[in-house]
Amino acid sequence: MDFKLSLLLSSLCFVALLRLSLSASGETKSFESVPDLEKSMYKEIEGFPCVRLLNLSGEIGCSNPGREKVVAPIVRFQNAKEFVGSAAILVSIDEFASLLSRHLFSRVLKDSAFSSKVAGILVESSTQVQNAIMGFSPDVKFPQAEFAPYQSKNFEWNPDGSGIMWKAYNFPVFLLSQTSTSILQEAALMNEKSKKSYTENVAEFDLVMQTTKSSTHDSESCLKEGTCLPLGGYSVWSALPPVNISSSLKAKPIILAMTSMDSASFFRDKSLGAESPISGLIALLAVVDVLSHLDGLEELNKQLVFVVLTGESWGYLGSRRFFLESDKQSDTIKGLDLAMLETVIEIGSVGKSFSQGNKTFFAHTAGPTPSVNGTFNVLQRAQDSLVTESIMVKRASTTNPGVPPSSLMTFLRKKPQISGLILEDFDSTFSNKFYHSHLDELSNISPSSIVAAASLVARTLFILAGGKDSFINTIKVNASLVEELLGCLLACEPGLSCELVKHYISPSTTCPSHYVGVILGEPSSALYPAYAGDVSRFVWNFLADKTSISSRNVGSSCAKACSGVGELCIRGEADGKGVCVISTTRYVPAYSTRLKYESGSWIVLPKNSSDNMDVDDPVWTERPKPAKEETKWLAKINLDMSCWFGLPILSLLHAV
Repeated sequence: MDFKLSLLLSSLCFVALLRLSLSASGETKSFESVPDLEKSMYKEIEGFPCVRLLNLSGEIGCSNPGREKVVAPIVRFQNAKEFVGSAAILVSIDEFASLLSRHLFSRVLKDSAFSSKVAGILVESSTQVQNAIMGFSPDVKFPQAEFAPYQSKNFEWNPDGSGIMWKAYNFPVFLLSQTSTSILQEAALMNEKSKKSYTENVAEFDLVMQTTKSSTHDSESCLKEGTCLPLGGYSVWSALPPVNISSSLKAKPIILAMTSMDSASFFRDKSLGAESPISGLIALLAVVDVLSHLDGLEELNKQLVFVVLTGESWGYLGSRRFFLESDKQSDTIKGLDLAMLETVIEIGSVGKSFSQGNKTFFAHTAGPTPSVNGTFNVLQRAQDSLVTESIMVKRASTTNPGVPPSSLMTFLRKKPQISGLILEDFDSTFSNKFYHSHLDELSNISPSSIVAAASLVARTLFILAGGKDSFINTIKVNASLVEELLGCLLACEPGLSCELVKHYISPSTTCPSHYVGVILGEPSSALYPAYAGDVSRFVWNFLADKTSISSRNVGSSCAKACSGVGELCIRGEADGKGVCVISTTRYVPAYSTRLKYESGSWIVLPKNSSDNMDVDDPVWTERPKPAKEETKWLAKINLDMSCWFGLPILSLLHAV
């Protein structure tokens, strides 16, 4: 989805004459048509909205109060109290982080007289804001506590959490780009200087995002009417080396390493999640890369499996669906027997490990004591082998109620006796002060911290799988790959247009965002689902390539079909040809376990009372607006609003 903002620069409105004053000198310019006039009146600027989402209980996020556009003067936050009517309130990022989240939003919800004045909120962007802000997280203090495998739901893993992203607001909120911030600051300043004048700079908000029927204000009703789509996407798993499904040999015990690739934010399209969870994703990809270069992996007595989940920020959609697909013996899990699962290692937030000169990580564990102790001892052996790297591993505090918010929670709920370990850069509270915030960006993490985490995990997995300690010093993580992945997955330059990503896929966009998105069409169990997102497709191709072994058709393009046992086509969309490899790499649909796609529509299934996670499933959905409708609407607005008292107008328009 896309969101557009336009600035109407006109100060006069002689439409009949098609003439517009463009400067103080009185210079005039003639226009041949209304479209020419519109082009001179509007300037495209960039912004990122807080959007409306639905669950079984109701709605969260932002929207206009009704179906009509909202128009209001632009006023700085410090002047809003003096304003008589409604206003589009312009706030700095530090005001938004330190004041808005704790005071303005709560006041809007409680004070109807004040809330009637809030037509919308425009949030300024700024560089290096992390250094100026103590902490800002729009999530709650214990994210997704209802899914925890323990009872201490009031524990504050995320002490900076304000919880504002889980409320519903009947006014739009936009995060402005740096360029548009300057334009809006100037517009607000002009308003302050012209208080006695009849002219004002006003903002027009079009962020309706409502369904065609006013009664569809929860996910079940809007799914029934077909006016929303479920949140979801495609997770990826891969085996190293590939699993020989046709082999008569007994399956090996599984050592599973996992992470997630989706984040969340108050502003949906600014969900970078650099520290949480993309630092873990990049570490896992670096682990797969370094292990793939080792010889003799097929001789290990345990099977290495890597899983990258999506939808974890929204009720652990990916991990819960992963288990359901396994229970159904779906083709998406073919070759992976979770009954053989022995140890799970999750890579969590690992981008901020620096402490007193050392890169310090904490092992959060769960499961039978002997197994857990054994895994931690191996982790320490890996640490000892990296003694010159100033890396330290500590056990998490025993006063913690259990493991922190993580995919491991799902595994523990499904398999309580599993031996699990999460590697994090924090002990009892998140080191990430910007958890699920748009401020959790590239500058919030350290590449060397990610390299250190990848080095620990790679060596630990190798030993757990049966590798000899004498070989672990040959396992050296590629720091250049980590740097490259950071630029690809956490920046617009080069972003998804980087050479590494383009080596595997043809991305649909350049600037990455790790919001999970929505499931388009029927969830697919096909080898190449039609609607997998850019990051999922990149991860699939990367893992399939790194975990592959030589194919009989080595060098063959996919045009000749990869028909051999276990063969896949990788890099097909990058060069239009691709290459055949043998790899056990699969996509797994990630969406609510309480949803079923049937006859072209979604059905909410009854609660499974025997599954507590199913009972707590909120069934998240989003309702988009048809792109064709929006295009027509945009043209109509420009024409209609070109004569708004002859005033400059800021128009924030939602488009799909």
